[in-house]
Amino acid sequence: MTLNRLGERAAMLWTFTVLLFCIRLSLGMTSIVMQSQPELWIETNYPQTPWENITLWCKSPSRISSKFLLLKDKTQMTWIRPSSKTFQVSFPIGALTKSNAGLYRCCYWKETGWSEPSKVLELEAPGQLPKPIFWIQAETYPLTGCNVNILCHGWLQDLVFMLFKEGYAEPVDYQIPTGTVAIFSIANMTPESEGVYICRTHIQMLPTLWSEPSNPLKLIVAGLYPKPTLTAYPGPIMAPGESLNLRCQAPIYGMTFALIRLEDLKKSFYRKRPIKNEAYFFFRALKIHDAGHYLCFYYDESYRGSLLSDILKIWVTDTFPKTWLLAQPSPVVQMGQNVSLWCRGPVDGVGLALYKKGEDKPLQLLDTTSIDDESFFLNNVTYSDAGIYSCHYLLSWKTSIRMTSHNTVELVVVDKPPKPSLSAWPSTMFKLRKAITLQHRVPHPVLEFSLEWEERATFQKFLVDGDFIISNAEGKGTETYSCSYRIEAHPNIWSDRSEPLKLMGPAGFLTWNYILNEAIRLSLIMQLVALLLVVLWIRWKCRRLRIREAWLLGTAQGVTMLFIVTALLCCDILPKPVISASPPIRGQKLQIRCKGWLAGMEFVLYKEGVQEPVQQLHAVGREAFFTIQRMEDKDEGNYSCRTHTEKRPFKWSEPSDPMELVIKEMYPKPFFKTWASPVVTPGARVTFNCSTPQQHMSFILYKDGSEIASSDRSWASPGASAAHFLIISVGTGDGGNYSCRYYDFAIWSEPSDPVELVVTEFYPKPTLLAHPGPVVLPGKNVTLRCQGAFQGMRFALLQEGTQVPLQFQSTSGNSADFLLHTVRAEDSGNYSCVYYETTMSNRGSHLSKPIMIWVTDTFPKPWLFAEPSSVVPMGQNVTLWCQGPVHGVGYILHKERETTSVQLWGSTSNDGAFPITNISGANIGRYSCCYHPDWTSPIKIQPSNTLELIVTGLLPKPSLLAQPGPIVAPGENMTFQCQGELPDSTFVLLKEGTQQPLEQQSPSGYRADFWMPAVRGDDSGVYSCVYYLDSAPFAASNHSDFLEIWVTDKPPKPSLSAWPSTMFKLGKDITLQCRGPLPGVEFVLEHDGEEAPQQFSEDGDFVINNVEGKGIGNYSCSYRLQAYPDIWSEPSDALELVGAAGPAAQECTVGNIVRSSLIVVVVVALGVVLAIEWKKWPRLRTRDSETDGRDQTIALEECNQEGEPATNTSSPSSVSQGTSVELPVPV
Repeated sequence: MTLNRLGERAAMLWTFTVLLFCIRLSLGMTSIVMQSQPELWIETNYPQTPWENITLWCKSPSRISSKFLLLKDKTQMTWIRPSSKTFQVSFPIGALTKSNAGLYRCCYWKETGWSEPSKVLELEAPGQLPKPIFWIQAETYPLTGCNVNILCHGWLQDLVFMLFKEGYAEPVDYQIPTGTVAIFSIANMTPESEGVYICRTHIQMLPTLWSEPSNPLKLIVAGLYPKPTLTAYPGPIMAPGESLNLRCQAPIYGMTFALIRLEDLKKSFYRKRPIKNEAYFFFRALKIHDAGHYLCFYYDESYRGSLLSDILKIWVTDTFPKTWLLAQPSPVVQMGQNVSLWCRGPVDGVGLALYKKGEDKPLQLLDTTSIDDESFFLNNVTYSDAGIYSCHYLLSWKTSIRMTSHNTVELVVVDKPPKPSLSAWPSTMFKLRKAITLQHRVPHPVLEFSLEWEERATFQKFLVDGDFIISNAEGKGTETYSCSYRIEAHPNIWSDRSEPLKLMGPAGFLTWNYILNEAIRLSLIMQLVALLLVVLWIRWKCRRLRIREAWLLGTAQGVTMLFIVTALLCCDILPKPVISASPPIRGQKLQIRCKGWLAGMEFVLYKEGVQEPVQQLHAVGREAFFTIQRMEDKDEGNYSCRTHTEKRPFKWSEPSDPMELVIKEMYPKPFFKTWASPVVTPGARVTFNCSTPQQHMSFILYKDGSEIASSDRSWASPGASAAHFLIISVGTGDGGNYSCRYYDFAIWSEPSDPVELVVTEFYPKPTLLAHPGPVVLPGKNVTLRCQGAFQGMRFALLQEGTQVPLQFQSTSGNSADFLLHTVRAEDSGNYSCVYYETTMSNRGSHLSKPIMIWVTDTFPKPWLFAEPSSVVPMGQNVTLWCQGPVHGVGYILHKERETTSVQLWGSTSNDGAFPITNISGANIGRYSCCYHPDWTSPIKIQPSNTLELIVTGLLPKPSLLAQPGPIVAPGENMTFQCQGELPDSTFVLLKEGTQQPLEQQSPSGYRADFWMPAVRGDDSGVYSCVYYLDSAPFAASNHSDFLEIWVTDKPPKPSLSAWPSTMFKLGKDITLQCRGPLPGVEFVLEHDGEEAPQQFSEDGDFVINNVEGKGIGNYSCSYRLQAYPDIWSEPSDALELVGAAGPAAQECTVGNIVRSSLIVVVVVALGVVLAIEWKKWPRLRTRDSETDGRDQTIALEECNQEGEPATNTSSPSSVSQGTSVELPVPV
């Protein structure tokens, strides 16, 4: 097919237009990691019959699964439960016809529910391969000079992939990959590479069988035209629900314009073909997710693209982001000098206005064309310019967005900088061996402080922070002090001196008060040592006496602590507490923590410069928390706390070390999240993303308030700053509350919102139940109760498809209730829960078993089936299964013509199994089932399909025949004839491996004809039939004899074997045995090199001899049905016979016979000679012929004595003979 034909069908195709570019690298953005999908492909017995037997395979990407689901046209579903968990399963489709053509996808079961579906496979009518999928690789970018990879998925393996380009008749590239995907690479992109591309496939063995063309892909090369301008009307900051127009304007007319949203490149590609040189992209009702970074470009008819426009940030918010104001070089300005006020904010392209407190109108304005440096200049300042300034956004359009508070800057205009304040801590009175800290404070940044002694004008100290430590060694500290400072903007001008401050106290000598205190301290130390010895003695005594009760030891320890507390209180030396607080943030609540050392104390908070206590609290335990509801400038200062006893007269502790609270100007908080769900399993990979619109920032990651990682600003690329913190393999100790902050050289941001990282699989999994039930009417409420195994845990509710948990809840018990309020259809889905402890790194439990929530007014229809079949022999067992997509709901089984239900299955099981044991005639009938909720619900309930349960073995068996025969070619018609013995019967056709009957008929006679038109490959199998009387329905006969049906052009090939072996032996024949799967056939044997078949046989046995070596070679056999002599099976696999052959072999055989005969003769002769000699051996003959028999007897006895040395020599015969006579024995 050429591209001209493709143009004619353009209206029927979904045109993909793709523009990707190297902008991700320039903006520092990372590709979104999509969840892996299952893989779907086809297997078929091509090239002989590619569409006669199709099998679809579904493979999970990285895990084994127990269930797989095949979807067709979003309406039909096929389930497969393999016997064991596996990576892939097959779905047999059979021959491709119009009925099973359509769009296919598959899913696999995960722990949290069904996975994402696979890519869509389109099966069309026979004659064409399925249409491939065509897309561009996300990691490549079609910018000039870049390399681009285009992927084509063909669904079948070992195909030939062709890449076509519009305007070219021949393919521009082709590939033959080993898998189902081909990758076409376009190196070094040039303008000639742009255009429309398609992909097609064909079978390598059948080049005439082509696939449908893929959807066209437009490849545009950017950077050949000037960049356009992108503007927003009415403005870039809008409220949700308002309308927005984005205008893309170019210097060239008649171009096609496109708009891109960087946060979602795949879904935000819009095109406009205007008449003029501009295009408008209209948003009728903005939503929160429409916010983001937009840019546009344009291209001509040859797909030559322009440069990308500048990025335009669109804000969709209810509240304006905060601005902050800085004075440079300093907020303290000398008369006649210049100062610039820098106004900064996260929104670009919006005007700014400078306001002064007390004036209604803005002092200065900066529109969108003059805010490059975002600075307001005040030249030659006077005293009238002093005051409090603030900065606001200047909008030229109407919007409903609320304004937020802004920080202020106080501008001070002086001839000299104002004098500082000088204070002493903890007091102006020296104590023995104690130092005093002189604190110098001013409300603006200082370059350097100077401390001066009035008694010694020439003596000075210089510091940057303003804290001078004065000791009283030898009484030299008791003098009068004052201080001054200078600022960085005017380093040569010093401020006026502060008010003088006089320090007094003892000077290095002993006093009676000191001696008394030291004596008391020494006595207390001695008493504590004595008490310690008493405690140790008691411990030793208890162990020696083996007293197991600990009351004596506890009493001693209690007396000891009581003595210590009493001594401390009586002697007026309570230890000083410790004060701490988090960094203060303007406008937010702040808690000040004062930690004491004794329980049951009163806590008092002081502020420097205020005589009365700021707050007083009675603490539970050893610490108290003072709260400042809203931090403002007036709350800045030095704070300290003290503790005292409850009863009068109060015994006071020393004041804590002072803590200075200073509100620093802060950037807005960053956006902090995890790329995946924060609920992870051990060993998972977690990436934290901390980002801000500000540029060139450094980031810090916190866990439970402690800094654990930081990033350098050199990591950041131009544009918005972001940092990625990676945990490669999460452990149980990595859980906790994470947050982040960013900063530049002097200013920090507010802390981000925390993210709770929960590491699961440490505790047992909880149970999740829905109340009142998992099926809810739209607009109603449902409560999900998560029941854990431990108390005092924190619970989280998760929904499949969402990264962040929906709800969190902390409880003192072991369960938590999550309320889903006014549910809608989109709230349907799989829910699960987890619980975790907040004190030990958020160690969590296993995820609960997911529960499916349905938001509908009607229960989905269940399905009823029988296992192993609905046709069951008498006395056997059968199980009726009622199953549906709703879990946690009971099932009820109904039988026709019975008012009560047969069985009720509780909601605690998801199986819905109704077993029937030892089936009899009482069990036959029609069954149906439905859901049975155990709560009161107005939701409609639908009955399942009707199942007819038939019991066999009650009537004589019928006969079953197939016409025209058991072997049928695909596409032909076939008729099954089931012949019974009784009239007025209903006949049922069955197939082995199916749970339901194929067909039922009620003919008027004794026979039923089941017609099967246009049979396919999956119609092959083993068939049988039964019948039952209409007067006694479902009480059926025995099964007929099984009949095996083959749907094929050729019968299956037989097997060929040799007996006793494939090696000829001398004078022996070999029997070749040809066996086939069908009876009533005639076999034929073929020998390589023979034109005509060698032998015919009805039993399949062929005797082969090797006369003159003609028996060796390759043999094969085939068969034909005697009823169909024109249909031959495929030949069997070849079998080779080997052995001796030819005259040389015969001569060799004769020589072997002669040699064997000679060997036999020689062996026989030797045997005869040895036999004769053996017979001669026991006889002893003498040379004298007159020797009598007596001598021979004597010689024989001597011979026997020599042959049997163990024989007793004192026998009577030997004694009677006396001495023996030796006779010569012939040898």
